[in-house]
Amino acid sequence: MKSLNRREFVTGSIGTAAALAGLSQGKSYGANEKVIMGLMGCGGRGTYLAEQFALRPDVEIAYLCDANTRRFARVREVVEEAQGKKPTLVQDFRKILDDRNVDVLINATPDHWHGLGTIMACQAGKDVYVEKPMAHNIWEGRQMIEAARKYKRVIQVGMQSRSAPYVAKAREYIKSGKLGDVYLVRVFNMMQHGKQKPVPDCPVPDGFDYDMWCGPASKPPYNPGRRWLNQWDYSCGPIAGDAVHQMDLARYLIGDMKYPDSVSNAGGVTALRDGRDAPDTQLTTFEYGDLTLMMEATLWTPYMKKIPWNTRDSDKFPNWPFCSTRIEIAGTEGFMYFGRHGGGWQAYDAAGELVRSEYGRQGDAPHQANFLACIRNRNKPNTDVETGHYSSLLCNAANISYRVGNQKLYFDGEKELFKDNDQANAYLKRKYRKPWGIPDQV
Repeated sequence: MKSLNRREFVTGSIGTAAALAGLSQGKSYGANEKVIMGLMGCGGRGTYLAEQFALRPDVEIAYLCDANTRRFARVREVVEEAQGKKPTLVQDFRKILDDRNVDVLINATPDHWHGLGTIMACQAGKDVYVEKPMAHNIWEGRQMIEAARKYKRVIQVGMQSRSAPYVAKAREYIKSGKLGDVYLVRVFNMMQHGKQKPVPDCPVPDGFDYDMWCGPASKPPYNPGRRWLNQWDYSCGPIAGDAVHQMDLARYLIGDMKYPDSVSNAGGVTALRDGRDAPDTQLTTFEYGDLTLMMEATLWTPYMKKIPWNTRDSDKFPNWPFCSTRIEIAGTEGFMYFGRHGGGWQAYDAAGELVRSEYGRQGDAPHQANFLACIRNRNKPNTDVETGHYSSLLCNAANISYRVGNQKLYFDGEKELFKDNDQANAYLKRKYRKPWGIPDQV
Protein backbone atom coordinates (compact mmCIF):
# COMPACT_ATOMS: atom_id res chain seq x y z
CA MET A 1 0.00 0.00 0.00
CA LYS A 2 1.18 3.51 -0.80
CA SER A 3 2.26 5.43 2.31
CA LEU A 4 -0.31 7.73 3.87
CA ASN A 5 1.11 11.23 4.15
CA ARG A 6 0.33 12.97 7.40
CA ARG A 7 -2.47 15.47 6.83
CA GLU A 8 -1.64 19.14 6.78
CA PHE A 9 -2.91 20.74 9.97
CA VAL A 10 -5.35 23.60 9.58
CA THR A 11 -4.80 26.55 11.87
CA GLY A 12 -7.59 28.47 13.51
CA SER A 13 -11.18 27.48 14.16
CA ILE A 14 -13.54 26.32 11.46
CA GLY A 15 -16.42 28.59 10.51
CA THR A 16 -20.04 27.60 10.10
CA ALA A 17 -19.99 27.76 6.31
CA ALA A 18 -16.93 25.54 6.13
CA ALA A 19 -18.46 23.06 8.54
CA LEU A 20 -21.62 22.78 6.45
CA ALA A 21 -19.56 22.27 3.31
CA GLY A 22 -18.46 18.86 4.57
CA LEU A 23 -15.05 17.30 5.04
CA SER A 24 -12.00 17.62 2.82
CA GLN A 25 -11.22 15.03 0.17
CA GLY A 26 -8.50 13.42 2.28
CA LYS A 27 -6.70 10.41 0.90
CA SER A 28 -7.77 9.02 -2.46
CA TYR A 29 -8.24 5.26 -2.30
CA GLY A 30 -7.78 2.95 -5.23
CA ALA A 31 -10.62 0.60 -6.09
CA ASN A 32 -8.87 -2.35 -4.43
CA GLU A 33 -6.93 -0.44 -1.80
CA LYS A 34 -7.61 -1.42 1.78
CA VAL A 35 -8.33 0.88 4.69
CA ILE A 36 -5.62 0.22 7.27
CA MET A 37 -6.74 0.26 10.89
CA GLY A 38 -5.32 0.01 14.37
CA LEU A 39 -7.32 -1.03 17.44
CA MET A 40 -6.87 0.73 20.79
CA GLY A 41 -8.47 -1.32 23.56
CA CYS A 42 -8.67 -5.10 23.26
CA GLY A 43 -11.56 -5.88 25.58
CA GLY A 44 -14.78 -7.55 24.52
CA ARG A 45 -16.12 -4.75 22.36
CA GLY A 46 -12.74 -3.98 20.83
CA THR A 47 -12.24 -7.64 19.95
CA TYR A 48 -15.66 -7.76 18.29
CA LEU A 49 -15.02 -4.63 16.23
CA ALA A 50 -11.56 -5.78 15.15
CA GLU A 51 -12.94 -9.13 14.02
CA GLN A 52 -15.86 -7.58 12.13
CA PHE A 53 -13.68 -5.07 10.32
CA ALA A 54 -11.01 -7.71 9.60
CA LEU A 55 -13.62 -9.91 7.92
CA ARG A 56 -14.20 -7.20 5.34
CA PRO A 57 -12.13 -7.47 2.14
CA ASP A 58 -11.55 -3.69 2.07
CA VAL A 59 -9.97 -3.50 5.55
CA GLU A 60 -6.75 -4.63 7.20
CA ILE A 61 -6.19 -4.55 10.97
CA ALA A 62 -2.50 -3.67 11.18
CA TYR A 63 -2.19 -3.03 14.93
CA LEU A 64 -3.68 -4.25 18.17
CA CYS A 65 -2.98 -2.08 21.20
CA ASP A 66 -3.71 -2.60 24.86
CA ALA A 67 -1.94 -1.55 28.04
CA ASN A 68 -2.46 -5.11 29.30
CA THR A 69 -0.68 -7.74 27.21
CA ARG A 70 -2.94 -10.45 28.65
CA ARG A 71 -5.66 -9.01 26.43
CA PHE A 72 -3.86 -9.89 23.20
CA ALA A 73 -4.33 -13.65 22.89
CA ARG A 74 -8.00 -13.80 21.93
CA VAL A 75 -8.14 -10.74 19.68
CA ARG A 76 -4.93 -11.69 17.86
CA GLU A 77 -6.38 -15.12 17.15
CA VAL A 78 -9.69 -13.86 15.72
CA VAL A 79 -8.10 -11.08 13.65
CA GLU A 80 -5.45 -13.35 12.16
CA GLU A 81 -8.07 -15.96 11.32
CA ALA A 82 -10.36 -13.34 9.75
CA GLN A 83 -7.79 -11.62 7.55
CA GLY A 84 -5.06 -14.23 7.18
CA LYS A 85 -2.38 -11.83 8.36
CA LYS A 86 -0.82 -11.19 11.76
CA PRO A 87 -1.31 -7.74 13.26
CA THR A 88 1.44 -5.95 15.19
CA LEU A 89 0.97 -5.90 18.97
CA VAL A 90 1.79 -2.70 20.92
CA GLN A 91 1.09 -1.31 24.39
CA ASP A 92 1.41 2.36 23.43
CA PHE A 93 -1.21 3.63 20.97
CA ARG A 94 1.09 6.43 19.85
CA LYS A 95 2.95 3.86 17.78
CA ILE A 96 -0.24 3.46 15.73
CA LEU A 97 -0.55 7.21 15.32
CA ASP A 98 3.08 7.50 14.21
CA ASP A 99 2.59 5.00 11.37
CA ARG A 100 1.63 6.98 8.27
CA ASN A 101 0.28 3.84 6.62
CA VAL A 102 -2.53 3.65 9.19
CA ASP A 103 -5.75 5.37 8.14
CA VAL A 104 -8.05 4.69 11.10
CA LEU A 105 -7.91 4.34 14.86
CA ILE A 106 -10.63 2.18 16.44
CA ASN A 107 -10.97 3.53 19.99
CA ALA A 108 -12.61 0.89 22.19
CA THR A 109 -10.99 1.88 25.48
CA PRO A 110 -12.67 2.70 28.79
CA ASP A 111 -14.42 6.07 28.79
CA HIS A 112 -11.53 8.15 30.16
CA TRP A 113 -9.46 7.54 27.01
CA HIS A 114 -12.19 8.24 24.43
CA GLY A 115 -11.66 11.98 24.16
CA LEU A 116 -7.90 12.24 24.34
CA GLY A 117 -7.26 9.19 22.16
CA THR A 118 -9.65 10.49 19.50
CA ILE A 119 -8.25 14.02 19.50
CA MET A 120 -4.68 12.77 19.22
CA ALA A 121 -5.73 10.54 16.33
CA CYS A 122 -7.30 13.51 14.55
CA GLN A 123 -4.11 15.51 15.04
CA ALA A 124 -2.17 12.62 13.52
CA GLY A 125 -4.40 12.57 10.44
CA LYS A 126 -6.42 9.46 11.31
CA ASP A 127 -10.13 8.92 10.96
CA VAL A 128 -11.71 7.41 14.08
CA TYR A 129 -14.33 4.88 15.09
CA VAL A 130 -14.87 5.64 18.79
CA GLU A 131 -17.07 3.65 21.10
CA LYS A 132 -19.82 5.13 23.24
CA PRO A 133 -20.08 7.14 25.36
CA MET A 134 -18.26 9.48 23.04
CA ALA A 135 -16.71 11.63 25.76
CA HIS A 136 -15.94 11.39 29.45
CA ASN A 137 -17.36 14.88 30.08
CA ILE A 138 -19.27 17.62 28.27
CA TRP A 139 -16.28 19.90 27.63
CA GLU A 140 -14.30 17.00 26.22
CA GLY A 141 -17.07 16.24 23.73
CA ARG A 142 -16.95 19.77 22.35
CA GLN A 143 -13.15 19.52 22.02
CA MET A 144 -13.58 16.33 20.00
CA ILE A 145 -15.92 18.15 17.61
CA GLU A 146 -13.40 20.97 17.23
CA ALA A 147 -10.61 18.49 16.47
CA ALA A 148 -12.69 16.60 13.91
CA ARG A 149 -13.64 19.77 12.07
CA LYS A 150 -10.21 21.40 12.29
CA TYR A 151 -8.32 18.39 10.94
CA LYS A 152 -11.11 17.34 8.55
CA ARG A 153 -11.51 13.89 10.02
CA VAL A 154 -14.35 11.39 9.78
CA ILE A 155 -15.48 10.23 13.23
CA GLN A 156 -18.12 7.53 13.61
CA VAL A 157 -19.42 7.00 17.16
CA GLY A 158 -20.40 3.47 18.15
CA MET A 159 -24.13 4.12 18.49
CA GLN A 160 -24.80 1.71 15.68
CA SER A 161 -28.58 1.53 15.69
CA ARG A 162 -28.78 4.75 13.67
CA SER A 163 -27.61 2.69 10.70
CA ALA A 164 -30.33 0.03 11.03
CA PRO A 165 -33.14 0.37 8.43
CA TYR A 166 -35.92 -0.49 10.90
CA VAL A 167 -34.93 2.54 12.98
CA ALA A 168 -35.33 4.89 10.02
CA LYS A 169 -38.78 3.40 9.36
CA ALA A 170 -39.84 4.13 12.94
CA ARG A 171 -38.64 7.72 12.60
CA GLU A 172 -40.66 8.15 9.41
CA TYR A 173 -43.74 6.64 11.05
CA ILE A 174 -43.53 9.11 13.93
CA LYS A 175 -42.77 11.98 11.56
CA SER A 176 -45.88 11.13 9.52
CA GLY A 177 -48.02 12.06 12.53
CA LYS A 178 -49.57 8.64 13.11
CA LEU A 179 -48.77 8.88 16.83
CA GLY A 180 -50.11 12.42 16.96
CA ASP A 181 -48.16 14.99 18.95
CA VAL A 182 -45.46 13.35 21.08
CA TYR A 183 -45.14 14.80 24.55
CA LEU A 184 -43.56 11.94 26.51
CA VAL A 185 -40.72 9.53 25.78
CA ARG A 186 -39.49 7.02 28.35
CA VAL A 187 -36.12 5.31 28.03
CA PHE A 188 -35.35 2.23 30.12
CA ASN A 189 -32.05 0.65 31.08
CA MET A 190 -32.87 -1.78 33.87
CA MET A 191 -30.11 -4.31 34.50
CA GLN A 192 -28.70 -6.75 37.02
CA HIS A 193 -25.11 -6.10 38.14
CA GLY A 194 -23.24 -7.73 40.98
CA LYS A 195 -21.43 -5.99 43.78
CA GLN A 196 -17.75 -5.16 43.63
CA LYS A 197 -15.80 -7.61 45.75
CA PRO A 198 -13.62 -5.93 48.35
CA VAL A 199 -10.04 -7.08 47.85
CA PRO A 200 -6.78 -5.54 49.07
CA ASP A 201 -4.50 -3.47 46.85
CA CYS A 202 -1.77 -5.56 45.26
CA PRO A 203 1.21 -5.27 42.89
CA VAL A 204 0.51 -4.53 39.25
CA PRO A 205 0.58 -7.80 37.25
CA ASP A 206 3.39 -8.47 34.81
CA GLY A 207 2.63 -7.26 31.32
CA PHE A 208 0.26 -4.52 32.46
CA ASP A 209 1.31 -0.91 31.87
CA TYR A 210 -0.94 0.46 34.59
CA ASP A 211 0.34 4.00 34.19
CA MET A 212 -0.66 4.00 30.52
CA TRP A 213 -4.03 2.45 31.34
CA CYS A 214 -4.79 5.26 33.83
CA GLY A 215 -3.59 7.85 31.32
CA PRO A 216 -5.34 11.19 31.92
CA ALA A 217 -7.20 9.87 34.99
CA SER A 218 -5.90 9.48 38.54
CA LYS A 219 -3.57 6.63 39.42
CA PRO A 220 -4.59 5.01 42.71
CA PRO A 221 -2.92 1.83 44.00
CA TYR A 222 -3.77 -1.11 41.77
CA ASN A 223 -6.81 -3.07 42.93
CA PRO A 224 -8.32 -5.86 40.80
CA GLY A 225 -11.66 -5.57 42.60
CA ARG A 226 -12.23 -1.99 41.52
CA ARG A 227 -14.50 -1.93 38.47
CA TRP A 228 -13.70 1.06 36.32
CA LEU A 229 -17.31 1.34 35.11
CA ASN A 230 -18.41 2.34 38.61
CA GLN A 231 -15.73 5.01 39.21
CA TRP A 232 -16.10 8.59 37.99
CA ASP A 233 -12.41 8.99 37.20
CA TYR A 234 -12.62 6.36 34.43
CA SER A 235 -16.28 6.21 33.53
CA CYS A 236 -19.48 8.17 32.96
CA GLY A 237 -21.31 5.45 34.85
CA PRO A 238 -23.49 2.60 33.62
CA ILE A 239 -26.05 4.88 31.99
CA ALA A 240 -23.44 6.31 29.63
CA GLY A 241 -21.98 2.88 29.03
CA ASP A 242 -25.33 1.38 27.98
CA ALA A 243 -28.40 3.62 28.23
CA VAL A 244 -26.72 6.10 25.89
CA HIS A 245 -27.83 3.82 23.03
CA GLN A 246 -31.48 4.40 23.90
CA MET A 247 -30.92 8.09 24.60
CA ASP A 248 -29.41 8.47 21.15
CA LEU A 249 -32.28 6.58 19.55
CA ALA A 250 -34.85 8.65 21.43
CA ARG A 251 -33.24 11.82 20.10
CA TYR A 252 -33.15 10.44 16.57
CA LEU A 253 -36.72 9.15 16.56
CA ILE A 254 -38.30 12.41 17.68
CA GLY A 255 -36.28 14.94 15.71
CA ASP A 256 -32.65 14.97 16.91
CA MET A 257 -33.15 17.81 19.40
CA LYS A 258 -29.85 19.05 20.79
CA TYR A 259 -29.93 20.52 24.29
CA PRO A 260 -32.49 20.03 27.03
CA ASP A 261 -33.89 23.04 28.81
CA SER A 262 -33.41 21.29 32.14
CA VAL A 263 -32.29 18.04 33.72
CA SER A 264 -33.20 16.63 37.11
CA ASN A 265 -32.11 13.33 38.62
CA ALA A 266 -33.52 11.20 41.41
CA GLY A 267 -31.98 8.10 42.98
CA GLY A 268 -28.49 7.14 44.02
CA VAL A 269 -26.55 4.17 45.38
CA THR A 270 -29.28 2.05 46.95
CA ALA A 271 -28.97 -1.71 46.47
CA LEU A 272 -25.26 -2.01 45.69
CA ARG A 273 -23.44 -0.26 48.50
CA ASP A 274 -19.95 -1.45 47.66
CA GLY A 275 -17.84 1.70 47.44
CA ARG A 276 -18.90 2.66 43.92
CA ASP A 277 -19.17 6.27 42.77
CA ALA A 278 -21.86 5.87 40.12
CA PRO A 279 -25.48 5.32 41.25
CA ASP A 280 -27.29 2.03 40.83
CA THR A 281 -30.66 3.78 40.54
CA GLN A 282 -31.31 6.80 38.33
CA LEU A 283 -34.58 8.36 37.29
CA THR A 284 -33.77 11.39 35.20
CA THR A 285 -36.12 13.89 33.59
CA PHE A 286 -35.08 16.06 30.64
CA GLU A 287 -37.37 18.87 29.52
CA TYR A 288 -37.43 20.11 25.92
CA GLY A 289 -40.18 22.69 25.85
CA ASP A 290 -43.44 20.69 25.85
CA LEU A 291 -41.61 17.36 25.48
CA THR A 292 -40.55 15.34 28.51
CA LEU A 293 -37.85 12.69 28.08
CA MET A 294 -37.44 10.33 31.03
CA MET A 295 -34.72 7.78 31.68
CA GLU A 296 -35.16 4.99 34.22
CA ALA A 297 -32.01 3.01 35.02
CA THR A 298 -31.34 0.33 37.63
CA LEU A 299 -28.65 -2.25 38.31
CA TRP A 300 -30.58 -4.58 40.63
CA THR A 301 -33.57 -5.83 38.57
CA PRO A 302 -32.98 -9.47 37.53
CA TYR A 303 -36.46 -9.87 36.02
CA MET A 304 -35.72 -7.23 33.39
CA LYS A 305 -33.91 -8.77 30.42
CA LYS A 306 -31.99 -7.45 27.45
CA ILE A 307 -33.32 -8.51 24.07
CA PRO A 308 -32.10 -12.12 23.55
CA TRP A 309 -29.68 -12.78 20.71
CA ASN A 310 -32.14 -15.18 19.10
CA THR A 311 -34.66 -12.32 18.93
CA ARG A 312 -32.31 -9.79 17.42
CA ASP A 313 -32.00 -10.29 13.67
CA SER A 314 -35.19 -12.35 13.66
CA ASP A 315 -38.90 -11.98 13.03
CA LYS A 316 -39.64 -11.79 16.74
CA PHE A 317 -40.36 -9.07 19.27
CA PRO A 318 -39.23 -8.78 22.90
CA ASN A 319 -41.57 -9.27 25.82
CA TRP A 320 -42.02 -5.50 26.04
CA PRO A 321 -42.94 -5.02 29.73
CA PHE A 322 -39.84 -6.95 30.79
CA CYS A 323 -37.50 -5.64 28.08
CA SER A 324 -34.76 -3.88 30.01
CA THR A 325 -33.69 -1.59 27.16
CA ARG A 326 -36.99 -0.56 25.59
CA ILE A 327 -38.16 2.90 24.57
CA GLU A 328 -41.79 3.98 25.00
CA ILE A 329 -43.09 6.86 22.87
CA ALA A 330 -46.46 8.33 23.84
CA GLY A 331 -48.38 10.54 21.44
CA THR A 332 -51.86 12.03 21.46
CA GLU A 333 -53.05 9.49 18.85
CA GLY A 334 -50.94 6.42 19.53
CA PHE A 335 -48.14 4.67 21.37
CA MET A 336 -44.95 2.89 20.28
CA TYR A 337 -42.73 0.25 21.85
CA PHE A 338 -39.25 0.35 20.40
CA GLY A 339 -36.33 -2.07 20.89
CA ARG A 340 -32.68 -1.24 20.27
CA HIS A 341 -30.10 -3.44 18.50
CA GLY A 342 -32.58 -5.27 16.30
CA GLY A 343 -35.53 -5.40 18.68
CA GLY A 344 -37.99 -3.95 16.18
CA TRP A 345 -40.99 -1.79 17.04
CA GLN A 346 -44.75 -1.96 17.37
CA ALA A 347 -47.26 0.89 17.22
CA TYR A 348 -50.75 1.07 18.72
CA ASP A 349 -53.61 3.44 17.92
CA ALA A 350 -55.78 5.47 20.31
CA ALA A 351 -58.03 2.43 20.86
CA GLY A 352 -55.04 0.32 21.95
CA GLU A 353 -55.11 -1.75 18.75
CA LEU A 354 -51.83 -2.89 17.19
CA VAL A 355 -51.60 -1.09 13.85
CA ARG A 356 -48.00 -1.47 12.71
CA SER A 357 -45.14 -3.89 13.43
CA GLU A 358 -41.62 -3.76 12.08
CA TYR A 359 -39.10 -6.49 12.80
CA GLY A 360 -35.58 -5.33 13.52
CA ARG A 361 -32.08 -6.21 12.43
CA GLN A 362 -28.90 -5.12 14.21
CA GLY A 363 -27.08 -2.07 12.96
CA ASP A 364 -23.44 -3.12 13.39
CA ALA A 365 -22.72 -4.21 9.81
CA PRO A 366 -24.40 -1.23 8.10
CA HIS A 367 -22.80 1.13 10.63
CA GLN A 368 -19.35 -0.18 9.80
CA ALA A 369 -20.11 -0.02 6.08
CA ASN A 370 -21.32 3.57 6.44
CA PHE A 371 -18.08 4.50 8.21
CA LEU A 372 -15.94 2.97 5.49
CA ALA A 373 -17.96 4.68 2.75
CA CYS A 374 -17.50 8.04 4.48
CA ILE A 375 -13.76 7.48 4.79
CA ARG A 376 -13.68 7.28 1.00
CA ASN A 377 -16.24 9.96 0.09
CA ARG A 378 -15.53 12.29 3.07
CA ASN A 379 -19.20 12.71 3.95
CA LYS A 380 -20.36 12.84 7.55
CA PRO A 381 -21.27 9.38 8.89
CA ASN A 382 -24.58 8.38 10.41
CA THR A 383 -23.39 8.96 13.98
CA ASP A 384 -21.05 11.85 13.42
CA VAL A 385 -19.03 13.31 16.29
CA GLU A 386 -21.54 16.11 16.82
CA THR A 387 -24.46 13.70 16.94
CA GLY A 388 -22.55 11.57 19.44
CA HIS A 389 -21.84 14.64 21.54
CA TYR A 390 -25.49 15.61 22.01
CA SER A 391 -26.46 12.08 23.07
CA SER A 392 -23.50 11.59 25.42
CA LEU A 393 -24.15 15.04 26.88
CA LEU A 394 -27.52 13.87 28.21
CA CYS A 395 -25.94 11.08 30.26
CA ASN A 396 -23.21 13.37 31.56
CA ALA A 397 -25.82 15.98 32.51
CA ALA A 398 -27.84 13.35 34.38
CA ASN A 399 -24.74 12.35 36.32
CA ILE A 400 -23.95 15.98 37.15
CA SER A 401 -27.45 16.47 38.55
CA TYR A 402 -26.84 13.43 40.76
CA ARG A 403 -23.39 14.62 41.84
CA VAL A 404 -24.72 17.98 43.03
CA GLY A 405 -27.38 16.40 45.21
CA ASN A 406 -30.06 15.65 42.62
CA GLN A 407 -30.65 19.31 41.90
CA LYS A 408 -32.76 20.43 38.97
CA LEU A 409 -30.34 22.10 36.56
CA TYR A 410 -31.08 24.51 33.73
CA PHE A 411 -28.89 24.27 30.65
CA ASP A 412 -27.60 27.01 28.37
CA GLY A 413 -27.05 25.23 25.05
CA GLU A 414 -25.37 28.15 23.36
CA LYS A 415 -22.63 28.25 25.99
CA GLU A 416 -22.81 24.53 26.92
CA LEU A 417 -22.99 25.18 30.63
CA PHE A 418 -25.52 25.22 33.44
CA LYS A 419 -27.24 28.48 34.28
CA ASP A 420 -26.28 30.11 37.58
CA ASN A 421 -24.77 26.97 39.08
CA ASP A 422 -21.01 26.99 39.61
CA GLN A 423 -21.23 23.72 41.53
CA ALA A 424 -22.65 21.91 38.51
CA ASN A 425 -20.35 23.67 36.04
CA ALA A 426 -17.34 22.39 37.97
CA TYR A 427 -18.19 18.94 36.55
CA LEU A 428 -18.22 20.00 32.89
CA LYS A 429 -14.50 19.22 32.66
CA ARG A 430 -12.22 16.75 34.42
CA LYS A 431 -8.78 17.24 35.95
CA TYR A 432 -6.16 15.67 33.70
CA ARG A 433 -3.18 13.84 35.13
CA LYS A 434 0.12 15.02 33.70
CA PRO A 435 1.61 14.56 31.16
CA TRP A 436 -1.75 13.84 29.54
CA GLY A 437 -4.27 16.54 28.79
CA ILE A 438 -6.49 18.19 26.21
CA PRO A 439 -5.59 21.80 25.34
CA ASP A 440 -8.17 24.55 24.96
CA GLN A 441 -7.07 24.90 21.34
CA VAL A 442 -6.92 21.42 19.85
